[in-house]
Amino acid sequence: MNPLSVLRDSLHFFRYHLTSIIALCLPLVVLEALLTQLLNRQMADQASPAYGMLVSLLFYPLYSAALILYLDTRSNGQDISRRDLFARAVQLWPQLALLLLISSLLIMAGLALFIVPGVWIMINLVFAEYLLVLRGLPVVQSMRESARMTTGHFMRILICVVSVLAPIWLIEGLLLMAFPEPAPGVVLAINSLSGFLQLFSTVVLYRLFMLLETEATA
Repeated sequence: MNPLSVLRDSLHFFRYHLTSIIALCLPLVVLEALLTQLLNRQMADQASPAYGMLVSLLFYPLYSAALILYLDTRSNGQDISRRDLFARAVQLWPQLALLLLISSLLIMAGLALFIVPGVWIMINLVFAEYLLVLRGLPVVQSMRESARMTTGHFMRILICVVSVLAPIWLIEGLLLMAFPEPAPGVVLAINSLSGFLQLFSTVVLYRLFMLLETEATA
């Protein structure tokens, strides 16, 4: 499992299906960014990162589950309508939102302990969403199975994750430097672009997930 080949294959899929992924996910990504921005402006000095996390728990499970289902169906040669993908995503929302809440709290607790434990927890839980959405495992079992699947593959998974997120953070930083006092519309555009580009990590992790499952059953 070469990280470079995983990234190359994932980039090919992302580019080939870009139009469909935009239509599937971008409206909810923009709505999420807009609601977070409006909430932060409304709360002003009382704004808290917790509010942003709550907004993400409302929207992210929907477009994340829809994208994972899209990746799986297209990889298997199936063509499912967006309506059916979102219908299934809505059904999965309660469990996926709970999984993301627990995972986020564990990662934040780990990051508070000198960062390294938070990174370790994050990598151990990277496949939990896929196990819940695609294999129907309950929340806790998804987390346990994800930790089992990542055993022995920590560095390769970490390299893939950092290789995806580092350029996105760089782009976001450069845009913020280019617009030191951005108008609300520019802030919305930057946050929406960043949120959408981060979906590439979902494609990369799906590829890793499928490769590790194939290795395990070989």
